[in-house]
Amino acid sequence: MTVQMPISARACVLVFAAFCLAQAATAQTRSGAANAKGATAPVQTDEPPAMNVTEWLQRMHAGARQRNYVGTFVVSAPGGDLSSARIWHVRDGEHQIERIEALSGPPRSTFRRNRNVMTFLPEAKVVKVEKRENLDLFPNLPEKPDSSISDFYDVRAIGKDRVAGFDADVVQLVPHDGLRFGYRIWSERRSGLVVKLQTIDSDSRVVEQSAFSELQLDAPVKAQALSQMMANTTGYRIEKLELERSNAQDEGWTLSTPVAGFKPRSFFRRPMAASADDSSGKAKQDTATVQWTFSDGLASVSLFIERYDAARAPRDGVLTIGATNAIRRRLPAPASDWWLTAVGEVPPQTLNAFAQSLARTR
Repeated sequence: MTVQMPISARACVLVFAAFCLAQAATAQTRSGAANAKGATAPVQTDEPPAMNVTEWLQRMHAGARQRNYVGTFVVSAPGGDLSSARIWHVRDGEHQIERIEALSGPPRSTFRRNRNVMTFLPEAKVVKVEKRENLDLFPNLPEKPDSSISDFYDVRAIGKDRVAGFDADVVQLVPHDGLRFGYRIWSERRSGLVVKLQTIDSDSRVVEQSAFSELQLDAPVKAQALSQMMANTTGYRIEKLELERSNAQDEGWTLSTPVAGFKPRSFFRRPMAASADDSSGKAKQDTATVQWTFSDGLASVSLFIERYDAARAPRDGVLTIGATNAIRRRLPAPASDWWLTAVGEVPPQTLNAFAQSLARTR
């Protein structure tokens, strides 16, 4: 979605946790009012502006950053599950500041200033601090325009509609292959802000729907007020997520065959605590969990790679939450001492392609 998604980002993290820690109770899910095959298109048929895929995505990308807004955001999936959040977004010069308050599930407040993210968990009195390279925005475009997106998606104008009281142009992004989902997008006519998004599978079924149920554009949001709230950690224990930037080559990983359209975005390692039998007092480098992230500009995939731990005895498995799919499996020899969790808002066959291509180089 065009705002930082507490939904997609949290789903990805929680799916990984579900496999690794056997807990998926708070995973984000999406609703299902529109899960019928061939969901109804907007009634009005005025044509949206004539633009190619890249032009549409750049317009949406800018719309999420150049306007102040406050709104209630609802995410739903087949089966009737529903998640919602209240979002405050302000542009302060070159800075982006957001507050996202979960309205369903456990209490949670997330603040973001550019790439600095703080998540407040009131029940645990904990605030998690991290710096994110990939902000799970829609469209998830790189800093520089990438015209290769048009090699994998076509754009079709559908018409116009109204969402949360705003006129919106409606377009559909149609994938060229089965490695990615399609999208039906409602873009606010003046700003380009995405106000509604449906994720569509190869059978034309809506597997996710996200939309503003209420929205105020150009709302009087004060950047200073959000920054002060973000800085107020009194009474909370601060947990910093320590990630070290690295690269696949240095960590001994490669993709024997690239997955079409998906380009590497980042590679991080999470150091493990020193083990009792490590006389040096330092954790061995290869005991870290690494995260390798890819994106085609719209969808993203994260590969979490870790050493096999017999005490934990993880099992191979699959999991689907809305459009978020995950697979976990032991890698084949000669990398059989490693386990992979692949997570992304992509079809399962895309994750399988990554898993089959992932190879150890040392």
